[in-house]
Amino acid sequence: MADNLSDTLKKLKITAVDKTEDSLEGCLDCLLQALAQNNTETSEKIQASGILQLFASLLTPQSSCKAKVANIIAEVAKNEFMRIPCVDAGLISPLVQLLNSKDQEVLLQTGRALGNICYDSHEGRSAVDQAGGAQIVIDHLRSLCSITDPANEKLLTVFCGMLMNYSNENDSLQAQLINMGVIPTLVKLLGIHCQNAALTEMCLVAFGNLAELESSKEQFASTNIAEELVKLFKKQIEHDKREMIFEVLAPLAENDAIKLQLVEAGLVECLLEIVQQKVDSDKEDDITELKTGSDLMVLLLLGDESMQKLFEGGKGGVFQRVLSWIPSNNHQLQLAGALAIANFARNDGNCIHMVDNGIVEKLMDLLDRHVEDGNVTVQHAALSALRNLAIPVINKAKMLSAGVTEAVLKFLKSEMPPVQFKLLGTLRMLIDAQAEAAEQLGKNVKLVERLVEWCEAKDHAGVMGESNRLLSALIRHSKSKDVIKTIVQSGGIKHLVTMATSEHVIMQNEALVALALIAALELGTAEKDLESAKLVQILHRLLADERSAPEIKYNSMVLICALMGSECLHKEVQDLAFLDVVSKLRSHENKSVAQQASLTEQRLTVES
Repeated sequence: MADNLSDTLKKLKITAVDKTEDSLEGCLDCLLQALAQNNTETSEKIQASGILQLFASLLTPQSSCKAKVANIIAEVAKNEFMRIPCVDAGLISPLVQLLNSKDQEVLLQTGRALGNICYDSHEGRSAVDQAGGAQIVIDHLRSLCSITDPANEKLLTVFCGMLMNYSNENDSLQAQLINMGVIPTLVKLLGIHCQNAALTEMCLVAFGNLAELESSKEQFASTNIAEELVKLFKKQIEHDKREMIFEVLAPLAENDAIKLQLVEAGLVECLLEIVQQKVDSDKEDDITELKTGSDLMVLLLLGDESMQKLFEGGKGGVFQRVLSWIPSNNHQLQLAGALAIANFARNDGNCIHMVDNGIVEKLMDLLDRHVEDGNVTVQHAALSALRNLAIPVINKAKMLSAGVTEAVLKFLKSEMPPVQFKLLGTLRMLIDAQAEAAEQLGKNVKLVERLVEWCEAKDHAGVMGESNRLLSALIRHSKSKDVIKTIVQSGGIKHLVTMATSEHVIMQNEALVALALIAALELGTAEKDLESAKLVQILHRLLADERSAPEIKYNSMVLICALMGSECLHKEVQDLAFLDVVSKLRSHENKSVAQQASLTEQRLTVES
């Protein structure tokens, strides 16, 4: 065989130049046979012989053996080490020219050759890009799209594969294909050829690649991709095929318009059916599918329109089914159920309806099952749902009397920042404008001590911010001396002072209002902490800083006036020449600031 091959290669060198048709055909057949028996070894010999350079001349439109030569190139390019030599031998340009042929076999072999050369090869892709190969292939896909005979479907499959290899994991080439309009063409292909497994699979892989690109979403949204994918999904029985469709659905469903299209095409019903079928199975594939299906369901609910359509005023079958996931024994379903409720709870109407219909009790039961060594993701999801439900004013008192604070406080000992973050947010929402609840929580020493500890969680900015905000909220909503004393005793004052320097105006403001209440109600108790936290210097800085928002200047001056009742803080105010800063603010463009500046100036003058 080896001797034969060497002879063939020698002979081919001569005949390729002479173009002796018969012996040329014979030599090419020998090469194809050798490649079929041992591709790698034969390819190495072809490379060593220098014959690749001669192939370019055999790829001309006039050559009678161009299909066989393209076939040989396709075979050798299956080897990674042969791809750059094919580019260097100048084969790309003549191959791309052959894409203009009318001969189906020539097109098939040329598509294979270009696809294999592009596979995982930057040089191959670059050469095909420069030769303009992609546009010709897309034009072919468009014109051949409607023909359903097997030979044509095979050609379409090869062309789709070639485009995939050409653009895989290359954003700029994917963007190029999108601009050339490949997406509507591929969607049409999928619709017409859904009976052809190989072509369908190729379309799905191509969609999966393109859907990762943000710019593709709009084009996908303008096609009937949702309908086609759901139709295909309903027909699939095999796990692997469903998994492939899931991989396309997930990135597409990040787009709100496509979410709605998928809901209208009936995807939700398919997902609910999967959940029902797989919920009790312990097979790995089924567990994976249950997770993927329920995750996708939650993703569909992130779109406002798709979510509202599925809520159907709280009477919808989908909403009811999702509710039934919460008491289930399957952690994945509990998680998806709680996340779905959090997504349904994105407007006041839905929240009020759900609270009136007993959802809070279901979520509290779920949390109860996860107090000891619980599932962190389920805890986080259930707390997220409760936090969202607590936003409408009318729900707060109902949730408080249902015992939500007690249920939430059971997680105070959690060491998981995501759970801590949601716990804090839920409590803050619940006590908003609820004086009694704020006072009760503010006198809870364990809670306040934990908040002070979390105010120092430098590694977790979210937890740190929420702890500060809850400390301030306890004072602002309770206006209670007892709450202030608890916070002073637990060492919380310095954190409220630091919060006044936050980069977020809303947090600065909340801190200043809480500090003003402290100064008005319990200045004697708090003055030492306020002094050591350098509050007066911070207020001077806030008033002198032109970038401070008007409400920050206003509340800083209110606070200065309140601090005058303390001898040591009064002295600090005098030492820092506040009068200069305040008198400048009398001409501030904001009327409230200007008025407060006049009042503060009078107070400072009288007291000096």
